[in-house]
Parts: sequence; C-alpha cells; structure tokens
Amino acid sequence: MQYNKRLYLSPKTIGFLLAIIGTALFSVKSIFIKLAYHEGLNADSVLMLRMAVALPVYLAILIWSLRTSDKQPQCLQKNIGKIIFLGFIGYFLSSWLDLKGMEFISAQLERLTLFSYPILVAVLGAIFFKTPLTKNIVAALIITYAGVWVVFRQELSLSGENIEYGTLLVFLAALSFSLYVLMGKKVIHQVGSLWFTSIAMIVSSVFVLLYYAVFFDYGGLSITSLAWLWIVLLAIFSTVIPSFMLAEAIAKIGPAQTGVIGTLGPMVTIVLAVWLLDEPFTFFHVIGISLVIGGVTVLARGR
Repeated sequence: MQYNKRLYLSPKTIGFLLAIIGTALFSVKSIFIKLAYHEGLNADSVLMLRMAVALPVYLAILIWSLRTSDKQPQCLQKNIGKIIFLGFIGYFLSSWLDLKGMEFISAQLERLTLFSYPILVAVLGAIFFKTPLTKNIVAALIITYAGVWVVFRQELSLSGENIEYGTLLVFLAALSFSLYVLMGKKVIHQVGSLWFTSIAMIVSSVFVLLYYAVFFDYGGLSITSLAWLWIVLLAIFSTVIPSFMLAEAIAKIGPAQTGVIGTLGPMVTIVLAVWLLDEPFTFFHVIGISLVIGGVTVLARGR
C-alpha cells in the first residue's frame, strides 16, 4: 500500500521559520548598504533608490489586498493618520538616521547599536505608558549598553574619526524605531499586519522620494551596474520580504519569542562584515557582542 504523506508544519513552527529567515535577511541589510557605499553612493541616494525599488512591490501587495479582501478593516480609515505618522518615523526618519550613521561607523557597531531598540521600547513604555520598569529591564539596559560601549571604545581606538557622531545617529534611529514599535502595536492589532505594513511602507517611500526631489538632483546621480545589484538586493531581500515575514512571525509566535530569535541578527551581520567587508574583529568585539545579545535575551526571557 502507498500512502500520501504530506509535510505538516504547525503555525508555531512556521512562525519560528519566518522569524529566523526574516531576521537573517534583515541582518544582511548593513552589508548591502556598505557595498553600495563602496560603489560611490551615499546615504541619501541609497535610501532613495532602496525605497524607489521597494515602492512598486508594496503597491502591488496593497492592490492585491484590496482586490482579494471582501472589505477593508473597519478601523483602517480611522487609523490612517496614525499609519502615516508611524510610516514617517519608523521607516523614513529611522532609515535615514541609520544610513547616515553607517557612513561613519562599521556594520558591526551599527547593528549592535540598532539592536538595542527592544530595551528602548521597554524604557519608553515605562516613561510614557506606565509599563512597570522591572529588574529584568534595568539589568538588560545595563548589560546591553555596556556591550555597545565596549565595541564603541574599540572602534575609537582603531579609527576614531566621527565615530561618536555616527553612533549617535544610529542610536537616534533606534529611538525613532522604538517609538514606531511602541505606538504601532495597537494600530497593527486593529488594522492587521499586511494592511499596516503595506501602507506604512508606501507612505515612507513617498516621503523619501519627495525628500530627495527637494534637496537633491536626480539627474546628477551616477549608479554603477554593481551598485544597482546591491540596491535591488537591499530593497527586495532585506526590506520587502523580511518586513512581512517578521510581521507574520509576531502574529504566530508573539513579539517576545520573535525578539529572542532576533538575537541571531547581530551574529549574522558581524560574520558577514568580517568576511565580506574585512572589518576588524577583536576580543573586545566578542565581549561587546556577547553583552548586547545577553542583555536583549534577558529582556525577552523576562517578558
């Protein structure tokens, strides 16, 4: 007798797989950006090209959602102003600050600094939303930023040029993204992750294109074929695909477990940065990385 065996994956297993793959794809973002910088592009041009390539994809997904859904979420029109604001701070402002900071610091320090955003979410939640500031949160805060400080001090000793400015910009990017996460939780729950992500990213793309049109000259932009390759990979594989994968992972396994899996992110970035970009990797980097990942893990396990 022959049996038709079908591979069955539980929703929780699918959620874990989505979180792992989405985290890995997001982590390659820093590498693609650095490689684009090596081709003569700067933060503003990379941001503009990234969102210009991603915009048609998000528009197509939104149109598909409109055609396949029986009706729009009831709260969509009510929350459209909030979605526009969240798209601005979460994907335009945060991305711009992050890319600007990466002009001055390594991919390793950028990823570790940006990775501290779950700690900022917890602290801001305690300040503005009266969420209890537990011992785990305080411990995670101290451990995480001790790790960032170790790597920061090491980079100062290796290069020391505009490291402070670059780190500050990436920290502000993490702060902006933390506000997006904190303020967006309720909206995402009401509207749904697919609708929210599509609209927020379309809004962000429009902001980026308008910003570049006002302050820069499209005609003066020179892009090599290799730079186009990095931009397309950045837009599709490190922006569009993981943005939906992680949103769906959160829906299936929750933000805490998705956050724990996210600790893999800095490791992926650092391995690729050392391998592909020839960035230095010292004993102090090991200490810093361990502290940052340990701090975020303490936070996630505490929750």
